[in-house]
Order: sequence, then structure tokens, then C-alpha cells
Amino acid sequence: MTRAGRPSRDSFFPVSTPAEALRRARRSWTPTVAGWACLLIGLLDAAAGLRRGLIGRVGPLANILPGVVTSAATAFTVVIGLLLVLLALALRRRKRRAYRVVVVLLALSVAGHLLRGHSWRAVLVSLLLLVWLLINRREFYALGDPLTRLRAVMVAVGLVAMDLAIGLLSVSARPQILLGSPSLADKLGHVLAGLVGVGGPLRFASERYADFVSALLLGLGMITLLFTAYLALRPEEPAARLGPHDETRMRELLARSGQHDSLGYFALRRDKSVLWSESGKAAVTYRVELGVMLASGDPLGDPEAWPGAIRRFLAEADRHAWVPAVMGCSETGGQVWTREGGLQALELGDEAVVQVADFSLSGRAMRNVRQMVARVARAGYVTQVRRVGELSVAERARIGAQAASWRAGESERGFSMALGRLGDPADDDCVLVTAHHQDRLVAFLHFVPWGNDGLSLDLMRRDRNADPGLNELLIVSALQAAGSLGVTRVSLNFALFRSTFERADRLGAGPVVRAMRNLLRLLSRRFQIESLYRFNAKFAPQWMPRYLLYPKASDLPRIALAALEAEAFVRLPRLFQAEVEADAAAHRARSAG
Repeated sequence: MTRAGRPSRDSFFPVSTPAEALRRARRSWTPTVAGWACLLIGLLDAAAGLRRGLIGRVGPLANILPGVVTSAATAFTVVIGLLLVLLALALRRRKRRAYRVVVVLLALSVAGHLLRGHSWRAVLVSLLLLVWLLINRREFYALGDPLTRLRAVMVAVGLVAMDLAIGLLSVSARPQILLGSPSLADKLGHVLAGLVGVGGPLRFASERYADFVSALLLGLGMITLLFTAYLALRPEEPAARLGPHDETRMRELLARSGQHDSLGYFALRRDKSVLWSESGKAAVTYRVELGVMLASGDPLGDPEAWPGAIRRFLAEADRHAWVPAVMGCSETGGQVWTREGGLQALELGDEAVVQVADFSLSGRAMRNVRQMVARVARAGYVTQVRRVGELSVAERARIGAQAASWRAGESERGFSMALGRLGDPADDDCVLVTAHHQDRLVAFLHFVPWGNDGLSLDLMRRDRNADPGLNELLIVSALQAAGSLGVTRVSLNFALFRSTFERADRLGAGPVVRAMRNLLRLLSRRFQIESLYRFNAKFAPQWMPRYLLYPKASDLPRIALAALEAEAFVRLPRLFQAEVEADAAAHRARSAG
């Protein structure tokens, strides 16, 4: 599903062009400064309003305006300040809607300061930022992020929690002006009632302070109501999903040009979105995580058409102010990405590719593999190598259920190098290698097609109680049966930072390299970095480098976290995650049907 929107006709916020995007990149400090300034002014407004409200002081206008008006102005300033704080991050990300709201809020902030009789310095700071934002309005062009109605509920929960905290602070800050000895439940009830404009059980010795609290709570309630209503009533934009029409077109590209990239078939994951070149001869699939527009592997299709798809990808990232990044592209793909998008490259590791014609179990180098395979074969393990299309529906379901039980409730990992499904009727050309012991399934490997003559490892599953060496037996069985399947090359696991381990193993390796290896070994306890490298090296593969592409070094921490989230190595706390995953699973089931 392509989520590229129509070009905007609003001349106030023009559509991005490559030249405009480069100009914006050169002035990237503008939204950053604006965001921090917005945050600072918001905090000062909120602090000043709360302080004056708590102390009970109002400006010189208090002598001529009713107390309820000045108290409302104080609460109004607090509300404006809190809104500016909430919008500061979106302003830093160049969000157009945030810019428009901030401009209005700053104008209201200036009016509020004047009404409350603040010094001209406070008015001048807000006014200067307002004028500066108007002058630099073209820097704030990004569209809003896709949101679902479920996100509206999440935002409402967060805002209500903030309202309760601020409300309890306002009614508890000066206990001496509270009449009686109200309990925490009374205070909480007063705050909840005030959020909807109703009087609560608390009584205050100062009428002016009571007016301030009432105005503050009502303002917070209005913020919560308006934000929630806006998110709930706007047109819903679903999470990334690959539609059947796009999937059919992508399969046609893979049939014509799938031999270029062993990761090409993984672009068919149905939890990705796709962007097409104008010619339709190339495409880039991606997912947005944490504000990072994350592509994987090389673009699909004719390499001569890749630049068109890449430019479309970068333009979409620019329209939303997402950080563009690419995981696991080949050296050829990386050259095109860096040339067209000005991205930088970082070597992630190496893909292990075995040439079937060169593989043999003979020789001293293969002695360890040969002995392990012989041992598990003598223990009674037998293997089968079949295309998925040869399996019955019942057998596919049985293997899928067994794989889920072996996973033992852990998250299904993978984004760039995993298909995310097993036994789908659309994947009949995939290859399944199963191992049985006494007629019981104990392990399997799942390979996806790599062009017309290759396979790429997708999934390894095994019974944890099975004998060691079973994975070696499965891979050897796959390589030995490859010829009968018309397969000449097989891509195995990806070895993250392989070259670091290799250099550290050499004679005379320096302290920096050894320190990097020790750090990777520490991380291997969680991510199996070294064990995958050692396992792959047993089969004497050719090592094919893979790269991470990124705009600038300061983006790397954010990209790394987004990549870990996409691959399900890290799960950031998210409300209603089960409902989101259930919705995505239901969609995939409908698509498969």
C-alpha cells in the first residue's frame, strides 16, 4: 500500500523538491532552535502562571478587572504554556500542524501576558519567537504522522494523567487556604469535577485562588477533550500493510529481477508499505518506527529504475520529516542510495552465501561439520527437503503450530531478513527442510526464493531438547538437495560485525579491535552475534557485506533503536499493543484468504 499523499496546493507550504530538500538540510538548525525556544517559553509561561496563581498575585490590572477575569488569565497562561511544551517536539520535527498551532498559541500568550500586566520582557520574548517563526514558515512543511483512532485513546490516557498531576498540585500546594481537612479522595474528586467544569467538594479561603483553580482545571479539560476529539474524528490511517495489488506487482518484479538481492523476497512482508518509481519498474518497501522511515535491502526491480524509487522514498521522508534509513543493503545498492540520496554508509556485517557447486563435506576444514552430521544421523534423525507447494494444508498447519510452540511466546523477530509467515499459499516456491526423530517433527528450516536459482534462509526452528548438531544436518541436507531443485547458491544467516571478530582473531590484533570484540561478546549474550558468525563460518561461505545507510551520525542512535524495534529485539512500552497486533494479524488473515 503506497501511502504517498497528493501534492499540496497550498502555496504557503510548498511541496518538497530535491533542491528544496537540500536547502532545508542546510538549515536544519531552524526547527531545532524553534523547538527548544517553544519548550522554554512554554515552561516559563506555565511556571509563571502557577507561581502567581499559587501566591495569589495578579498584575496591575487586578485593581480594575474582576478577580475571576485575572484568575482566568492566570490559568489561561498556564494552559498556553503546557500546550507549547506538548508541541515543542513536533515543532522540532517540522510538523506543519504543530507550527500553525504554535503560532496561534504564541499570539495568545502575548495577549495573556499583556492582560496579566507582565513585564515587556516576557511579551517581547514570545513576540520575537512569533515573528521569527512567521519569517521561517517554509521550514515547517512536514505532514502529520499516520495515527489511528486507537492512538487517540492512548493520547487521552496520557493527557488525563497529566491533568490529574497538575490538578492535585494546584489544590495541594497551599494547604493553609483549604477549609477543613479534605482527604486525597476529596482532592481527586475536586480535580475530576473541575476538568468538566463542575464544582467540587473543596472550599478555599481565597475566592481568587478558587477562581484560578477552577479556570486551570477547566482549561486542562478542554485541552484533553479537543486533542482527543481531533485524533478520534480525523480520517483513520492504518498501520503499514502491503495490499494484494502491490504484492502482485512486486512478485512480477521479483520474477524479472529477483536475482540481484537475496533479501528481495522479504520485501513481501505484509506489515510493510511500498513506494513505486514513476515507471513502475522499481519499488522500495519500508516501515516507519519512532519517526524513522526504515527500508530494508536493495530496491526491487530493474537496477536502472532504482534511482526513481529512491528519490520517491526520500521525498516521502522529507514530506513527513522522517529520518530516512536503509538496513542491510548490498554494496551495489548502497552505491546507488548514497549517490541519489547523499546518505552515508556503515558496514553492518556480512551475509554468508554458499555456492552449491563448491560445497563438500570432505577435507580437514569440514571435519567438525562432518562429524556432527554423522552423529545426529546415527541417532536416528532423518530429513526431508520439499517445496512448500508439495505440503498438504494439514501438514502446513501442523508445522506452523509446532513452530509457534517452540517459540514459547517470544516475539516473532525479523523485518529486513524474515518473511513473517509460514505456509502461505502465495509462497509455494519456498523450500522447507524438516527433521524427524521417530516420526516426530523436531526441527525445520524455511528458505525463500532468491531469483530463479537461489535460496535465502528465512527461519530456523527446533525442539530445544533435540540433540546438538541438528541445524548442521538441516543445512547440509539443503545444500545436498539444492541441485535437484535447480538451486546454485544458498544464503545463510547474516553475521553482524563479522569483520571485527575476524580481525580480532588475527595475529597482532590491536587493543581497539580486541576491545570491540569483547563488547560484541557481551552483546552476544542477548543478540547471538558471535555464535551466528561462528556457526556460518563452518560452511566455508563467501562473505557478502551488508550496509546501514543513514543521513548523519547524530541520527544513528535513533535509527539503531528504530531498527531494534522493527526487528523485535526491543519492545518499547506501548498501550494496547495486543489490540494493535491482533488487528494486524486479522488483516493478514484476510489478505491470505
